[in-house]
Amino acid sequence: MTKISIIGLGKLGAPMAAVYASKGFEVIGVDKNLSFVEALNKGLAPVQENQLQDFIDLGRKHLSATVDTIQAVQNTDVTFIIVPTPSGPDGTFTNKYVVEAIKEVGAGIKEKDTYHLVVVTSTVMPGSTNGEIRQALEQASGRLVGESLGLCYSPEFIALGTVIRDMLHPDFFLIGESDKKAGDLLVSLYRQACHNQPRMERMNFVNAELTKISVNTFVTTKISYANMLSDICDYLPDADVDVVTQAVGCDSRIGSKYLRGGVAYGGPCFPRDNVAFSRLAHMVGANAEVAVATDTINRHQKDRITHLIQNLDYQPKTIGILGLSYKPGTNVIEESQGIALAAALHKKGFQVMVYDPLALAPAQAVLGNYVGYAGSASECVQKSDALIITTAWPEFTTLEPSLFAEKANGFVVIDCWRVLSQEKMPSQVNLLYLGNGFLARASLQPEIRHAAVN
Repeated sequence: MTKISIIGLGKLGAPMAAVYASKGFEVIGVDKNLSFVEALNKGLAPVQENQLQDFIDLGRKHLSATVDTIQAVQNTDVTFIIVPTPSGPDGTFTNKYVVEAIKEVGAGIKEKDTYHLVVVTSTVMPGSTNGEIRQALEQASGRLVGESLGLCYSPEFIALGTVIRDMLHPDFFLIGESDKKAGDLLVSLYRQACHNQPRMERMNFVNAELTKISVNTFVTTKISYANMLSDICDYLPDADVDVVTQAVGCDSRIGSKYLRGGVAYGGPCFPRDNVAFSRLAHMVGANAEVAVATDTINRHQKDRITHLIQNLDYQPKTIGILGLSYKPGTNVIEESQGIALAAALHKKGFQVMVYDPLALAPAQAVLGNYVGYAGSASECVQKSDALIITTAWPEFTTLEPSLFAEKANGFVVIDCWRVLSQEKMPSQVNLLYLGNGFLARASLQPEIRHAAVN
């Protein structure tokens, strides 16, 4: 069976290693972070991700890790590179870590006399794989891409929190291939690893690179469109964004995935991919105003909620925020709306109390002592004078109505995801659903309408 090395044991690399090992492939993981390597060699998950520990347990006898890239490459047939490609000052992705890894991988290949396939899984800008990445690989390995050296660009389409599931049940695999031999070998690996029969979209490098950021940019457009509808519904009597988006999503040309009004999109991919797409268009002289508008609407969501809090008909001292991860099921806070709101409200002079099931530690590293940290969702409610629910964690749906029974008349809960029940909420609590016509109701203060419009 094909032997695999995986360079990078972070949020995507570690699950990939575990999945292939669970399928019986001999897998060597590589990372410069010694703690990740030591954890994996002890059979422990180096990062937090649902099901990761279970799959490490399943494949442990086939899984090892090292800090030595050259040794790992010499002892395997296929190498996946899944290292960070951080955004530069202009918004485009930088290839520094990919090229560094490629040079070490090439050095390992140079010591071999058998065929080796290199797969770049990290998201890169169009032109990268057939440009500096290929050049670095050929120079370091002493071979030309072709008969004895294959190169593919094949990024993942996964979501943190469901990485394992998404790897096992992908919608499709995207493969930019140097040649048919390289593509055929990668297809064979994918067929053995996943549980379904996904399409294999095979193409040249630049088309694959553009496809990757195009998919994510299209998804962000749907999210911002739903949030735009939510904003409009706030002003229309009896409007309900969930009713509207459910009906819109029934059209097969549109679909319902990601078409739900809520908070801004966040995480390590969507925001930066959208910006990179816009920057790419600018660089080549094309027009990508749709992507620009998507980003503008996304950035507006924080201000939309901040304005509401600032213009309540009472003056809360402490604002509670439930949800600091950018989405349920992960501890990642990158571009998190909860984090952004906590920082913005603190800057406006409010005291802020926060809670999240998984993300308190990473949040504290960012927010420091400027906010208070509750030990539970219930404690966050109890210590707050107004509440915002920014992440739809399942446990927030089970908050007891009795928690709100002693709150002052008019206590406001801004429920961005509509997870609490209006019917069960005590009568003195003003539970506001975003996108539910609340700005049109006469019972609210006119200052709120004015602030939201401006």
